[in-house]
Amino acid sequence: MRYVKRTVYTLLLCLLVNYLALISLPLSRSAVGAAAAWLCWLPPLAAFVYINLRPVPKTAPTRRIQRLAEGCELLRLFAAGFALTLCVQLAWLWWVFAGTGGRDGALFAVFLDLLLVVLSLCAVFWNGMIRVYLTSVQLGIKHRVLAALCGWVPLVNLWYLAKIIRITGDEAEFETEKWELDETRAESEICKTKYPLLMVHGVFFRDFRYLNYWGRIPKELRRNGATVYYGQQQSAAAVEDSGKELAERIRQIVKETGCEKVNIIAHSKGGLDSRAAIAHCSMAPYVATLTTINTPHRGCIFAEYLLGKVPEAVRQKVAAAYNAALRQVGDPNPDFLAAVTDLTESACLARNEVTPDIPGVVYESVMSYCKKAQHGRFPLNMTYPIVRHFDGLNDGLVSVESAKWGEKFTLLEPVGKRGISHGDVVDLNRENIKGFDVREFYVKLAADLKRRGF
Repeated sequence: MRYVKRTVYTLLLCLLVNYLALISLPLSRSAVGAAAAWLCWLPPLAAFVYINLRPVPKTAPTRRIQRLAEGCELLRLFAAGFALTLCVQLAWLWWVFAGTGGRDGALFAVFLDLLLVVLSLCAVFWNGMIRVYLTSVQLGIKHRVLAALCGWVPLVNLWYLAKIIRITGDEAEFETEKWELDETRAESEICKTKYPLLMVHGVFFRDFRYLNYWGRIPKELRRNGATVYYGQQQSAAAVEDSGKELAERIRQIVKETGCEKVNIIAHSKGGLDSRAAIAHCSMAPYVATLTTINTPHRGCIFAEYLLGKVPEAVRQKVAAAYNAALRQVGDPNPDFLAAVTDLTESACLARNEVTPDIPGVVYESVMSYCKKAQHGRFPLNMTYPIVRHFDGLNDGLVSVESAKWGEKFTLLEPVGKRGISHGDVVDLNRENIKGFDVREFYVKLAADLKRRGF
């Protein structure tokens, strides 16, 4: 309702601007008339400034969401004002030529009015666009770049403006609803598990402070009462070496907090690392549950195929470049080839023979999949067809069959046409996927652990 009201206000304001431009020119021919013209302009000018400063009431739960909602509303108002102005200007031009034949300064009045309205609409547009560019998560780099390019193409720019309004409007509404949901259940602390959550990343990533591998998930878990720690193992290493790093991390957490045990939530290769820590590093007494997310327990056939096809010299060169780069960001001893080799089918099947599930630890697994290559962002859209050829139904890297492990297996079924990729399932791209709320999925996962006494 508030959007309807604001749109009506802006439409009326645009009409008033056009009307005042008509009367201001003849009034300005004398000193008294000029003063009267300026007085006539003050109310709409004040209204214009107010709408630009406060396009929607201050009701959003955070400053970012408020600015996003304001920017989206300003773009809506620009679109409505542009449509109305176009109609008014065409009608005015017809009146000028039909009624006056363009005499008595009428054409100058039309030009003055058009200039004022264009400047006003530009102010509204850029005010809104800057706000959504600075605050929106869902626009991403792609939409920002495409919007800048489409802005120079007539009609296409209006189509893309409508797209931006839809994306940012949906984001503001969704984030507001999510915040309100968390507010209503804040006291219940549904994610306050008996044992803290240890979130273990996958291969080729690190737990950086300002670039969270798990996206918005940890913050959502904490808002609902969870205590969250990170694995902090190297980005690329053999499974056994990463398992030793995780074992040391678990000992550190237990010693510092006295929590006795941890609940591990591990993504991709992190699930293999966690199983190694439990089975081979004596961590079973300190782990209550292990939930693996899109983990290749039975390996990736396509990885084995690629390793066999790539010449040895090329493999060594790529590995050396990767290892050198990751040493610069904190990895003490990264090993690219060891990490990739341990993800092959033969390596995983051989490891499974000597890595049993330890009694007393609850093992569970989760998997998602894509329906089409374009459901995964680069490079997953490139690897999806290759993995499908060798491994079948997959998330862009891991097959569904390879991910099944433990006492309970959960398959995340895509809703509609959109799939859930290897990155989507850990909120790597911070994307709101219709039909799958990734943050709420982890909230329910933690709530279920709490319900079962973990």
